[in-house]
Amino acid sequence: MTDDNVTETDGHLVCGDGARLAWRRTLGAGPTIVWLGGFHSDMTGNKAQALADWAAASGRDYLRFDYFGHGVSDGDFLDGTIGRWRSDALAVIDELTTGQVVLVGSSMGGWISTLVTLARSERVRGLVLIAPAADFTETLMRPNLPPEALEQLLSDRVWRPPPEHGYPVTQGLMDDGAQWCVLPGPVEIDVPVRILQGGADTSVPWRHALALAEAITGEDVVFTLIRDGDHRLSRPEDLQRMLAAVSELSTAASPAR
Repeated sequence: MTDDNVTETDGHLVCGDGARLAWRRTLGAGPTIVWLGGFHSDMTGNKAQALADWAAASGRDYLRFDYFGHGVSDGDFLDGTIGRWRSDALAVIDELTTGQVVLVGSSMGGWISTLVTLARSERVRGLVLIAPAADFTETLMRPNLPPEALEQLLSDRVWRPPPEHGYPVTQGLMDDGAQWCVLPGPVEIDVPVRILQGGADTSVPWRHALALAEAITGEDVVFTLIRDGDHRLSRPEDLQRMLAAVSELSTAASPAR
């Protein structure tokens, strides 16, 4: 339950190009928990809200935001790339937080969290990754695109599948994504990492998430396979697992550097 005395504030961070990123913040004890959502998701989803409720009830510092082209932030989703969304996350952390952060990344947010940690290792205290979709443009998306999609990407630089089959894909996203791949590693991260992965996930196969766990060079990596879990991992029991992992990493002693 949310503490009625804790108020979540909101605002916008103006990027260098003038685009505004929407954010919400609950002030409390550090380290700051930072939510990084998935591809075409926003900061109002079940997991992001569960973290907001937990932060308010436990007096923890929590920040969530929408990437460029997502949710209520400025920008056209079709103009977004992995590099742009990585830059968004770095800007939010650099401008809106101080001290250590615990990153909670879901799906694409798991990839972005990994890239942020590689760029700001001195700021990151730990990672909680939920169905992390590292390199998804190259390893999960590209091999499964139908021939007509590849043709349209070459001719029009955008493929628009039927809504029931996913979101538009641009050649810019694919080209940029290839520049940010981290697998097969090594991934030079040496902070505690907790990975929650559904065994029934059809979007990010569990072996793909396990490959990231194996590529991370740090010793404190725990991979939890939830055999009947799907990609969203938003059932009450899944949310409790996420909150337990966040609580563990945010209350444990800071890792030695």
